[in-house]
Amino acid sequence: MVQRLFRRKKKEEKLEEQGQKVERTKLEQICGNNKEVCEALWHTMFYDPTKIKTTMEEAAKTAANFEKNGESRRARVYYHIAGGLALWKGDASKVKQYFGKCEKLAPDMDYGLITKIPEKAVEKAQEFYKEFLKQN
Repeated sequence: MVQRLFRRKKKEEKLEEQGQKVERTKLEQICGNNKEVCEALWHTMFYDPTKIKTTMEEAAKTAANFEKNGESRRARVYYHIAGGLALWKGDASKVKQYFGKCEKLAPDMDYGLITKIPEKAVEKAQEFYKEFLKQN
């Protein structure tokens, strides 16, 4: 497993032990008690995919070219972009396909979870984007 860069969970647990209220993120609110989906999305979705200047298809094509040329790190990055855009577009089969490629190229990273629950992940991502993107 990848070591987390942020220690938010431990901080939240300490605050809860002290009786202080912990505010949940918008994603945590949308996912509710489904921690599996929340964690999968936390590692894979983009906060604002409208700012990405490529399409899902272009990112996947670029990733395939990098993969063919043996540049697995770059391929993984572009498959991640394609998968994140697939979440935004609501395409569960593409989410599974692109993040499955990421999982094969970087098995030590947290991609296995989203490939097991792409439909649930897409459903919650769509709820998030519907609410978030209407505000911007």
